[in-house]
Amino acid sequence: MFPKNTWYVACTPQDIDDKPLGRKICGERIVFYRAQEGLVAALEDFCPHRGAPLSLGFVSEGKLVCGYHGLEMGCDGKTIAMPGQRVRGFPQIRSYPVEERYGFIWVWPGDAAQADPAKIPHQDWYDNPEWAYGGGMFHIHCDYRLMIDNLMDLTHETYVHSGSIGQKEIDEVPCKTTVNGDEVVTSRFMENIMPPPFWKLALRGNNLADDVPVDRWQICRFTPPSHVMIEVGVAHAGMGGYDAPPEHKAYSIVVDFITPETETSIWYFWGMARKFNPRDKALTATIREGQGKIFGEDLEMLQRQQQNLLDYPERSLLKLNIDAGGVQSRKILDRIMAEEQGVGAASVSVSASA
Repeated sequence: MFPKNTWYVACTPQDIDDKPLGRKICGERIVFYRAQEGLVAALEDFCPHRGAPLSLGFVSEGKLVCGYHGLEMGCDGKTIAMPGQRVRGFPQIRSYPVEERYGFIWVWPGDAAQADPAKIPHQDWYDNPEWAYGGGMFHIHCDYRLMIDNLMDLTHETYVHSGSIGQKEIDEVPCKTTVNGDEVVTSRFMENIMPPPFWKLALRGNNLADDVPVDRWQICRFTPPSHVMIEVGVAHAGMGGYDAPPEHKAYSIVVDFITPETETSIWYFWGMARKFNPRDKALTATIREGQGKIFGEDLEMLQRQQQNLLDYPERSLLKLNIDAGGVQSRKILDRIMAEEQGVGAASVSVSASA
């Protein structure tokens, strides 16, 4: 179950530069392409003639052409023409609200009348010379809420990511979870510890010593439907921690956009925006490679977890203090889905125990 009256990241602009892209979002088969004047369009991936996927076609003069019999579609879902045929009476297929913003293509899979581009979450780091960004995308076979759980409880880093960002102090320092409207924040601040390998690399990337104690922070922010922004970083101990001057710390935001494909699969757009040494392209590439390996470690765990849950649907899962961020995020999702469906929140609250 997932909210539909909201914006999800569908792809990146590069994904539709050369040809249409077919992608399932929240159970909806959608084709994305560039229409006239380079604007992005999104249609139901279904040709009204014989049901062929329009994503197997091509774009000609801003029109989407079906690769089966040459039927031409407009970005409003109306058939424009077809070689040697009269198509005026062809049924209109569904079009979806779509926006290109912050380096991503966003789609609204629900009621088009409710789509408001102002609701796309602002990204301070985008197109800002003080920041650098590198990221990627994984297709993962798991419930999107399992990834939210994963990102809102970083104690797993000690075990899943022991060779990169994990360290025992994550287990030893308790986290704090607060709910502010539709935002859930889970934070942990560690003082006077040695940096793990990934953060040693980041310190060197900002021309800082990597062999001295640091203060480290993790501030995870969930906002619906499934966006998690995580402020992370280290500063030389005694320099102010999170509030240390830029020259004494390595500060970044882990960017996580989780888009449901089905109830048990997701498109996971990940990246890191850093606010230090932004012009160093080699550093950006190195951090991106490191982040990719870290998220790749999560992939197997989440897919195996999902399979276990499918194999043993009768089992209830335990909830501990460390799970508070994920539990509170699920409560917000339950409420939003109940509002969409016009039912009481209790009718869908079962997801909070998953």
